[in-house]
Amino acid sequence: MSYARHADFPRALALAHSLADAARGIARQYFRQPIEVEQKADSSPVTIADRSIETEMRRLVRAGFPGHAIRGEEFGAEAGADFSWVLDPIDGTKSFVTGFPLFGALIALEQQGRSVLGIIEAPAMGERWVGAEGMATTFNGAPARTSGCAALEQARLYCTTTECFRGDELRRYEACARRVQLRRYGGDCYIYGLLASGHCDLVIESALKPHDFQALVPVVQGAGGRISDWEGRPLTNQSGERVVAAATEALWTQAVAALRGA
Repeated sequence: MSYARHADFPRALALAHSLADAARGIARQYFRQPIEVEQKADSSPVTIADRSIETEMRRLVRAGFPGHAIRGEEFGAEAGADFSWVLDPIDGTKSFVTGFPLFGALIALEQQGRSVLGIIEAPAMGERWVGAEGMATTFNGAPARTSGCAALEQARLYCTTTECFRGDELRRYEACARRVQLRRYGGDCYIYGLLASGHCDLVIESALKPHDFQALVPVVQGAGGRISDWEGRPLTNQSGERVVAAATEALWTQAVAALRGA
């Protein structure tokens, strides 16, 4: 049974929207304001906005579904429970602290490690993509659909930055990217929303963690796309760091083959 038919789905969807609303409100309070930027152990930036958003999200989840676990980028994971909320309060903190508006908040609900509900919230843009297993993806409440591009040579490719690639990943990326029609860079989670709405056709990235990609899965799939790791395996909370998303099954098949060196 798809999660959209689960008895708790209406409440979970309403809560997910509440989390996105909270992220939008808090992010806008701090965006393009003078705030302190700290460096985490992995050298990535963090601000009071990241922590304030996740704190409020956790409060709302505990109030709405006290039996569910929570995993967030800033405050770690709680073990147990068949259902877990996976939270990235600001995906693209580097964009956020430099005034670039294409950062987002990512909200996912996992059922036994599989993402069944996801939201890409773009606070500065006032835009929101919502996807769920068994439900068509929406963008600001209207249907969202991928482009239908089926050929790598006609694809418009996005990648946040090639700095994410390590070892032979850049070579593998270039083996695919050199065949596409157009390349663009930047955007973090926002580019997956663009893919879901048909504005680009392919996204290839690495160095991602589950809180970076779990929300993307229902959004991309519910819009008609395909998303996986570079080997073509479905994404779960046990997946590695490499992600490829495509507008169609045919394009995804070609991209995965190119990434594998086939």
